[in-house]
Amino acid sequence: MKMKDFSKLNKAFTINRVDIQNFGILTLFILIIIGMVIYYSDNISNPLLLGFTAIVGGYMALNIGANDVANNVGPAVGSKSLTMAGAITIAVICEISGALIAGGEVVNTIRTNIISLKSIEDTKTFITLMLAALISGALWLHFATTIGAPVSTTHSIVGGVLGAGIVAGGFSVVNWGELSKIILSWVVSPLAGGIIAAILLFFMKSTITYKQNKKIAAQKIVPYLIAFMVWAFSLYLINKGLKKVITLDSLTTLTISFSLAIITFFVVSPIIRNTLEKMENKKEEISKLFTIPLIFAAALLSFAHGANDVANAIGPLAAINDALRINLETQSSIKTPFWIMLLGGLGISIGLALFGPKLIKAVGNEITDLDQMRAFCIAMSAALTVLIASEVGMPVSSTHIAIGAIFGVGFLREYLKKRYKKMELKILASYKDKDIEKIKEFLEKFKQSSVKRKASILKNIDKKKAKQNTQLPEFKKKELKQLKKAYEEELVKRSAINKIVSAWLITVPVSAVIGGILYFLFDVLGF
Repeated sequence: MKMKDFSKLNKAFTINRVDIQNFGILTLFILIIIGMVIYYSDNISNPLLLGFTAIVGGYMALNIGANDVANNVGPAVGSKSLTMAGAITIAVICEISGALIAGGEVVNTIRTNIISLKSIEDTKTFITLMLAALISGALWLHFATTIGAPVSTTHSIVGGVLGAGIVAGGFSVVNWGELSKIILSWVVSPLAGGIIAAILLFFMKSTITYKQNKKIAAQKIVPYLIAFMVWAFSLYLINKGLKKVITLDSLTTLTISFSLAIITFFVVSPIIRNTLEKMENKKEEISKLFTIPLIFAAALLSFAHGANDVANAIGPLAAINDALRINLETQSSIKTPFWIMLLGGLGISIGLALFGPKLIKAVGNEITDLDQMRAFCIAMSAALTVLIASEVGMPVSSTHIAIGAIFGVGFLREYLKKRYKKMELKILASYKDKDIEKIKEFLEKFKQSSVKRKASILKNIDKKKAKQNTQLPEFKKKELKQLKKAYEEELVKRSAINKIVSAWLITVPVSAVIGGILYFLFDVLGF
């Protein structure tokens, strides 16, 4: 046997081992779910139905872990602040912790806000509706993960509830006001995330990386940036992650977050100063200062995600569990049982560990190149956008925010790079008759200059041109082609934009159609 054939055979066996391992873990997860249902099935009118629904809920949780968690850790992995294994470990711990500690009650949007439950005549109809919605959301998420498109899990389950609700009770059961807010969030979420991330990155470039002495600039600015991050994330965690554990008024929340930010500033300032002494005066070195903050950001975002988005997996399951125990009218006061929260947390974590790397790579590497500084802006944008949206009462998608922030960072880099190429073109035109080595030396100095110094250089070139009353000399065809190629360089992959935006636009309609079809089939079959 040739060495090449042996390598192929070894690779095939390796894939099979991974598949067998994954199958074993998934089988164990199903057995755990069955055990939970058996143990907690007292006073349940139909344990088999609850067991089937619990397995479907676990399947939904697996898909949430495979798709949605990538938004929290993808930028950290893409910027090499975390390894894939490290990111998955942190996310698994924080997702389960968020679900169990702060998961609390089921989110009302899934159970009551999209459709009017008063229009649903009986318990059987309600159970069929929720089951159809759960399966449709899980199927769409599975497909989106397969094609590498990060989509909103909330929109997936909302679409399922919408479609099944319309088939069950007609268009009159739909809360069109709530639905219009969700549709508006398709536009607001990515735009807000992108704008905030771009503003943050431009600020950091202007105050740090565009300065001649980047180390001194970083020593002044970075402690404030990290303190600002602590303020924003403490607010985010209290408002989004811990709101079901402890309720604090706005003044107390602000006081706590400001206090933590001030303490952080005085703690990190000397650490950053000492770290900078060992670094070179390069942008790549300065960017490394954000590695540890990014790790904390990934952990906190995962905790808040586990506390909130676990409801997308177990919301319908909890509703069905309540319906099988008590009358439908009294469901709104029922809290989600611990075993259902545990099921959701485990499912999300297992889905992330087994199938999450594909989407993590897509978010971290396949849209635009990320370093620690850019990833920091994305994480900050996620927290700030959610905080602003919460204050104005606008529902937003954390998935759309994170991906929008990545787009914003990438497009800002494109704009700045194109602007810089224009500057280079002007310099090359001005110094065309000079020695090529001198031109290269001058361009390197220009590159290292501050923004103010660059503006001064370009102003002097313009004055020189005006004084000489000359036009820009013409370049050879080959030179123009090279400059045009550099000028039009794309730092955001257009294919990624098309795929992701298309998936966003059809998430609710597709999951609604699937939900409607499933409800119809269940109803016909007398499920």
